[in-house]
Amino acid sequence: MDRMEVTETFAGMVLPGHMHTEESLCFASTFQFRDTDVLIATYPKSGTTWMQEILTLIYSKGDPEPAKTIPNWARAPWLEHTYFREVLQETGRPRLITTHLPCQVLTPALQKAKAKVIYVARNPKDVAVSFYHFHKMAKFLPDPGSFEDFLMRFLQGTVQYGSWFQHVKGWLSQRTELALFYITYEDLHKDLRHSVERLAEWLGCPLQPEEVQATLQHCSFTSMRENAMVNYTLISPEIMDHSQSRFMRKGTVGDWREHFSPLQNKLFHKIYQEEMGDSNLRFPWTTD
Repeated sequence: MDRMEVTETFAGMVLPGHMHTEESLCFASTFQFRDTDVLIATYPKSGTTWMQEILTLIYSKGDPEPAKTIPNWARAPWLEHTYFREVLQETGRPRLITTHLPCQVLTPALQKAKAKVIYVARNPKDVAVSFYHFHKMAKFLPDPGSFEDFLMRFLQGTVQYGSWFQHVKGWLSQRTELALFYITYEDLHKDLRHSVERLAEWLGCPLQPEEVQATLQHCSFTSMRENAMVNYTLISPEIMDHSQSRFMRKGTVGDWREHFSPLQNKLFHKIYQEEMGDSNLRFPWTTD
């Protein structure tokens, strides 16, 4: 498949060349946002797909038809991917756009517009586990090796897409500079109804009770996992091999406990405190 073994280096991180080129990354970094755009910003495996579905249902007023007939990468395309310009819907408002890029790349352009940014964060232990399994099935990513080896690279920030710590701190440092809505994967798990209602109000698109209920039904993990427009089964197994791991694997909170040894947990806690100890960011998790 095209550029499966290629990597691109950009903004201090390495990215898979199958989906990124120098041209697509430069285009993303100079993209002119509209005031009506809504940008989903995440580190990989942090609830991106979930948020794409939630926003689709909010703007369709609970009608699942778009989410059942249009692939999510066309409904909320990735700004930095090579296909972005081909699938971005220029006529609809608002345009839903997705990115894994760090804030320093996009903040200058975002500050020129009134585009809304939704940042979704997730417990980094669960991110590391999910990202490890994603490497096993995504053929455009390098072999992760053992979980212990992958975890060390994750903590060092040398995995593809860079450091989780820098990504989260960077984007959330812009809360006063951008129209930014911060929510966590754990918030969504704890009370999806309240999260949907908060998001809808913030977006200026409040929902009726029956519309909220329809959104909750479609955005359940079970529903999304069985939806071919969401679960990436439309993608060739030569690119994403679902026999190795399903794209939507568990969708749980705390799966890291099934993978971390006591020693790995202790090391993670140490590095987490070094990186995040002086942060005043609100996270609904602990590293215990």
